[in-house]
Amino acid sequence: MNLQLIDIGANLGHESFDHDLEDVLQRAHAAGLVHHLVTGTTLPASQKALALCKKWPDMSATAGIHPHEAQHADAEVLAGIRELLGDPLVKAVGETGLDFNRDFSPRPSQERVFAEHLAMAVDTGKPVFLHQRDAHDRFLPILKEFRDQLSGGVVHCFTDQRQALYDYLDLDMHIGITGWICDERRGAHLHEFVRDIPADRLLLETDAPYLLPRSLRPRPKTRRNEPAWLPEVLRVVAEHCQRPVDQVAAETTANARRLFKLPG
Repeated sequence: MNLQLIDIGANLGHESFDHDLEDVLQRAHAAGLVHHLVTGTTLPASQKALALCKKWPDMSATAGIHPHEAQHADAEVLAGIRELLGDPLVKAVGETGLDFNRDFSPRPSQERVFAEHLAMAVDTGKPVFLHQRDAHDRFLPILKEFRDQLSGGVVHCFTDQRQALYDYLDLDMHIGITGWICDERRGAHLHEFVRDIPADRLLLETDAPYLLPRSLRPRPKTRRNEPAWLPEVLRVVAEHCQRPVDQVAAETTANARRLFKLPG
């Protein structure tokens, strides 16, 4: 089967890829990946993501501050993110949002920086790449405040419950599904309602090097996830959406190209 897949969330600037990124990209290409959206989570990480895109073909980047790092996002840092957003290879604002699961940054700082990113997205016309964990009740009203002015966005690595999914779909947001759905311990609840995501709102991602799909057989020798494993996420999603694998592949690739204005 000749699949063409886009990984809309891969942390290819992570240090675990520094020694063998070329091999990682070759394996991804062999697995059918035609484009990677490299995630920016801090100012240095966003700068590195953009640098990778200028070195390697078939890559685009996001630029933003992960909620874990929000307390460090002063005016100078945010100005640096805004500058990166001026580059045409930077396709989205983020990763940004709220994470009340670990609270690595104070919640008021997270909310302030989240709103700053949404304002940047309004100003630049670029979509948002969003993170939400255990924070739906605060995340949703902040997103709603800006939604009418946003070009679009994706709730990346969706792990929440059915009602949260419906709330984001009501705002015409895209939904990113990762290897979390392949985890029988934590992600089995997604099997029940992933089919409720409209075909034109579904996106696939690895979140590499995190979230190695636990359903992979044989299991890889290393726990590092990489884009070459995206077809396993596709397989599980297609199974529970009750649609053919090639159909879901074509739909999600078209969705990614449209949302992020990717070539092809």
